Amino acid sequence: MSKVFEDYFAEIHTDMVDICMEYVDDVAEKIYIYGSVEDGMITADFFYKIDGNILKRHKINMVSSRYDVSVQRQNMCLDILIEDLEKLISLCKEYDRPMPTEIKMVYDVNKNSLNVDYKYDPVYSNHKTKLPDDIVEEWFEEVKNSNQ
Repeated sequence: MSKVFEDYFAEIHTDMVDICMEYVDDVAEKIYIYGSVEDGMITADFFYKIDGNILKRHKINMVSSRYDVSVQRQNMCLDILIEDLEKLISLCKEYDRPMPTEIKMVYDVNKNSLNVDYKYDPVYSNHKTKLPDDIVEEWFEEVKNSNQ
């Protein structure tokens, strides 16, 4: 049976989860991955729930000093996420599908389940002062305050 658009789309999502899982040596309760493709800019970021704490990628050693959170390692992970977003752009063009402007992924490690929210309208490019980092920070604070 040949692959269809959704199969390729899902493979790219899986790769995004895999690289973020590798970053924490397969130890996390949840992984939160953000992707944005808007106004010619591609942005990616990620954060975690570890031991009940919502933590940014560079602060995961607050629960255990076992992680390599060097800037080089963070950038390697971000580079792969950006490459995956570029693959999604190419895939959407190839299949004449709309590319989401925003992707918010939540992978629940214990349940082995992935929840993804997509937006197709401008998220920050129509705002005078917001940048993609502001959107990621808002999502981080939302998750942290609700302790999802």
